[in-house]
Amino acid sequence: MPSHRYRDAHSRVEIPLIERAWPTKRLTQAPLWVPVDLRDGNQALAEPMDPERKRLFFERMVAMGYKEIEVGYPSASQTDFDFVRLIADTDIAPDDVTIVVFTAARRDLIERTVASIAGISNPVVIHMYTATAPMWRDAVLGHSRESLKELILAGGRDMLELAGHLPNVRFQFSPEVFNLTEPDYVLEVCDAMTELWDARPERPVILNLPATVEIATPNIYADQIEYVHTRLARRDGVILSVHPHNDRGTGIACAELAVLAGAQRVEGCIFGNGERTGNVDIATLALNLHAQGIDPQIDFSDIDEIRRTVEYCNRIEVHPRHPYVGDLVHTAFSGTHQDAIKKGFAEHRARAAAAGLPESDIEWRVPYLPIDPADIGRSYDAVIRVNSQSGKGGIAYLLESEYGIELPRRLQIDLARRVQQHTDASGAEVTAAAIWEIFAAAYLAPARGHAGAQPGSALTEPGSAGTGQALVLESFASSVEGGEPSTTLTLRVSGETFVSTHSGTGPVEALTAALAEHGARIEVLELHQSSMGSGNASEAITLIEYRAAGGVAWAAGRDRSTLAATLAAVMRAANHRD
Repeated sequence: MPSHRYRDAHSRVEIPLIERAWPTKRLTQAPLWVPVDLRDGNQALAEPMDPERKRLFFERMVAMGYKEIEVGYPSASQTDFDFVRLIADTDIAPDDVTIVVFTAARRDLIERTVASIAGISNPVVIHMYTATAPMWRDAVLGHSRESLKELILAGGRDMLELAGHLPNVRFQFSPEVFNLTEPDYVLEVCDAMTELWDARPERPVILNLPATVEIATPNIYADQIEYVHTRLARRDGVILSVHPHNDRGTGIACAELAVLAGAQRVEGCIFGNGERTGNVDIATLALNLHAQGIDPQIDFSDIDEIRRTVEYCNRIEVHPRHPYVGDLVHTAFSGTHQDAIKKGFAEHRARAAAAGLPESDIEWRVPYLPIDPADIGRSYDAVIRVNSQSGKGGIAYLLESEYGIELPRRLQIDLARRVQQHTDASGAEVTAAAIWEIFAAAYLAPARGHAGAQPGSALTEPGSAGTGQALVLESFASSVEGGEPSTTLTLRVSGETFVSTHSGTGPVEALTAALAEHGARIEVLELHQSSMGSGNASEAITLIEYRAAGGVAWAAGRDRSTLAATLAAVMRAANHRD
């Protein structure tokens, strides 16, 4: 790699040495968010938005609660001009939403921009920009520091002349490529503009400091922002704004540190669309605050609907691992992650029950999930998905969440081994339904390929023929005589029927004793019960760990009756004991 061809940030621009205050600060409230998807994001699209998509996007941002929206570059295209006129001629912009329009510092472009906002009653910001960095001055604009400052001031005077009398209009200036511009020159130009525009608290000027092309680590950008923040004239009449890009992949960190350093306003795109590697992702920034207990002031409670709108309007799909919104960001395939999440959910439910509060009201602290997926409209269906990397926790979670079956730990281990064999063979993800099929085949299905019990008995399985099983429990009856329990069983063994009565023991002990008399010795070691379904469709399921000649194993039975399900599990064990 020819790395010698590049200079570091310190060689390209003066990085001010200051006593930093920002490292000791904490984020405590949301900045003013300004989505620029309709202008900056739109300029980055291979196929810019048509009027219908622009309107849909705008209405979605309004519904989310954005109070300041950059809507276009009206002097750059007729589509953008017409969209600004649509806002003027309709009521799609609520009265409390500020409309931002963008222009270069050239009189004819400023005139066109001012014409586009005529008749808009909303608050309006006219945003004027000029690149100020040395490379841009020399190679692109052909200006010295002095002549470029005069060009910028001329644009500022044009804005004052053409729109300064409009009571609902304020001004914004961006020294583009701020992060590669000499700090003293930034202050010189910005102070000249705020003096020209008479910046004051009742009619503040926005100064926007873009990291147009990222060049350094985020702490450098924070130093640059704090340098300006602490030295600006008319500071109380200035709203200090930032506009980070993401060329180094650190746009979000730059924005967060810039707010610590004094920025009050952040421009970016929802989910980060923009030139090259994008503008800063203001959805991630907002939800980062949410995850710290800070109200982001924007509604992300249906993030999938927001994503669908953005994808439709931009014609760019959101990556499945994109923070917060990606299809897989709340999904765990890893076995260790799944086990921690499963236990975290159990602890969360128990804590809510103990406090007598809804689960949605108590502190969220489930491992591996920085926020509750339900906060942004996600269900828990896809939190745990199983593939060859998964373990017992994820498998148990899927069975519990989809079928209501709580598996004991040792059964989780046994089932995980069987699921692992399946996923290793297929190489594919396995669904909850497929796990249920593996579970049923291993623990519920009749032994050796034979059918189950007679139809109507506790052993009947869906689709079973009801004949040919070596051991079949045809019927049972339990009663209490003289204070002692009594159980009568009818067993069919190799086609021959046997009736036995057992006093002084419960039905399970009676059944194991009867089976032992016919050479089917099993010892029930552990018994667990769950229910499947709800209401009239509810079924009991019993899981037993047993010891037989073949060693320790598991069996299951299900029935509308809990006792019948338990006896069915014992019969499965008897028929699988070898």
